Amino acid sequence: MSTREVEKYSVPGLERGLRILCEFSRETPTLTAPILAKRLNVPRTTVFRLLVTLEGLGFVERARNGRDYQLGTAVLKLGFEYLASLSLTELSRPILESLRDDLGYSANLVIRDGRDIVYVQKVASNSLFTSAVHIGTRLPAHATVLGRVLLCNHSFQELQDLYPEEHLQSHGPQTPPTVKDLYKLLHTDKERGYVLEEGFFERNISTIAAPVYNEDGDVQAALGLTIPHVHIPPGDRDKLILKVRTAAGDLSACLNHSAQTRVS
Repeated sequence: MSTREVEKYSVPGLERGLRILCEFSRETPTLTAPILAKRLNVPRTTVFRLLVTLEGLGFVERARNGRDYQLGTAVLKLGFEYLASLSLTELSRPILESLRDDLGYSANLVIRDGRDIVYVQKVASNSLFTSAVHIGTRLPAHATVLGRVLLCNHSFQELQDLYPEEHLQSHGPQTPPTVKDLYKLLHTDKERGYVLEEGFFERNISTIAAPVYNEDGDVQAALGLTIPHVHIPPGDRDKLILKVRTAAGDLSACLNHSAQTRVS
């Protein structure tokens, strides 16, 4: 829909209610009505009425102090229902578990939401290494290996539309500084068919990832292997790459992508 059509048919009250929910985050798990009113530039009385409505539906609830608000269980239920609605998450579970059991490393599946990647499935290894990543975790697409997989088919113009700023936000020394640098990186990733990086986003973690294609040939998700080492032993690289690409190919086949070149 065009911007004019969106403005014509949108419901301001619903938009404000959803914007309230989006203000809560890991960094700000509780918020007061006055703070929400200030953030959204909306009258306090309006925010209060919206909070009462959201509270009645279970999307927010009062914190113990009775003054602050926090997200309610209805948000969690909605999130789980969304994940359950993605056949991708169900189909990927046994494939990720097989990859984990075979190699001994944690395996993940992510999708893209705008400029972020979102973890929708994860199977952890039995190692002492504990990752802070869990289902629902969001990370910047341009600064992560899995994000690069999800962006690899974007044209330069599409990347510019997604990242109109002159300089990309840095998350470490390996983050591409500009869209032009990102595009060059993605072009190489696409030709290679997978991404392997050591310490790209987190210094002590290496990642191997490959694209998962849907029936239309679009990149639906990125499947990755998390290796808790600064460097991947050279003797293990080819085996790990083959396993990850094969797993991604198997999941692509489950999504009826017949054109995907299978790794032999």
